[in-house]
Amino acid sequence: MSLWQSPIAPGISWYQATVGERPTYPQLDGSKTVDVAIVGGGFTGLQAAYTLAKAGISVALIDANRFGDGASGRNGGQFGTGQRAWPEELEEVIGYERSKALFDVAESAKRYVLDFAASHSIEIDYMPGQMNVAHKPGHENDYQSSAEISARRYDYPHIRFMDRAETAERLGSKRYFCGVRDTGTGHIHPLKLVVGLAAAAQQAGAQIFEMTKATAIRQEGGKTLIETPFGTLMAGRVLLACNAYIGNLEPVTAAHVMPIRSFIGATVPLDAFPDILPGSEAVADSRFVVRYFRKSMDGRLLFGGREAYTADNPQDITIHIRRQIEEIYSALKDIEMTHAWGGSVGITMPRQPFVREVMPGVTAIGGYSGHGVMLSNYCGKLFADEVIGGSAELDHFRSLDVPPFPGGPKLRSPLLFLAMTWYALRDRL
Repeated sequence: MSLWQSPIAPGISWYQATVGERPTYPQLDGSKTVDVAIVGGGFTGLQAAYTLAKAGISVALIDANRFGDGASGRNGGQFGTGQRAWPEELEEVIGYERSKALFDVAESAKRYVLDFAASHSIEIDYMPGQMNVAHKPGHENDYQSSAEISARRYDYPHIRFMDRAETAERLGSKRYFCGVRDTGTGHIHPLKLVVGLAAAAQQAGAQIFEMTKATAIRQEGGKTLIETPFGTLMAGRVLLACNAYIGNLEPVTAAHVMPIRSFIGATVPLDAFPDILPGSEAVADSRFVVRYFRKSMDGRLLFGGREAYTADNPQDITIHIRRQIEEIYSALKDIEMTHAWGGSVGITMPRQPFVREVMPGVTAIGGYSGHGVMLSNYCGKLFADEVIGGSAELDHFRSLDVPPFPGGPKLRSPLLFLAMTWYALRDRL
């Protein structure tokens, strides 16, 4: 099997190169019986394990790779605000009351992650500010209206409209036509959070295991059994926190959460280009296939945007990312890129999180659709709170209408490829 065919895309990320000490954890060694078993060692799974263990509930977590090798440790690092869609768009579908509740949950998620990092002395390189910008003309009224609605109807006064001149000044590029600037959010070094979170979970008493792949899940005698090559986990409650890496483990989740590959490149520090992102905000644009970029704490441009819906050649990552950078920043045409990497992101049909009991006592959570740095952490906590008996907030996500992708197991991926290719074409028109 080639590296590219492995579940984790190759390429040393800038995050991995700068995270410092990254402890390893053991493989599962023998069968265990616990109150709660968790499959998946990203933000969702580790936050659930931490919260459960802190409450005195016995919990064991397994991951097929190292913690942070999936989307949690390889993503764009942007927090965002609210859900994946703008609140007024979500309001049209589910009504104001539910849309406002989901917006408030996301704000709680933002506060939770920052408070968690601070209380555990995890330096996550938080940098404030995010901009959402329009890659086509004619959206000025929509962007201005969205900023006003956020303040007036959603009690969030931190978003302000930017005209074309201000957008160009704050980006250091004339490529975009307008935008909004959000001073109530920011961006982080996600792998540093994963490393600190795993340490906190272990210290709280959670049993956490790396390099332990779940090969099957079955139910027997009112319990759920998770089989691995090194032993079986038996538990009364199970959390499937695999997101884009669910594979063939559980068919209901696989039908609702699809993986797409996303790629990021890191340049050398932009010391010679002070006009590029002078405020160091993160940026996401209006394309369906989103381009997202930001400055790191040491002044590098971290640029993500190329997506693939089939296996791909990692040798192409830098070439394609460089082309996209050049479209926005022509002065960076020949900039040296020090790192390029990729991984799989879990998406759902409506781009809303998938939360569902897929078997008795087995909850699956995933499909954050590129908006998961905050939500994944908080959903893991909310699952644990639900088990402990102290919260029903997870029901806000459970009640969302998230249909399966069409086509069944054989046609699902080809149909997704066709649909996403069509949307990518529309982005260019």
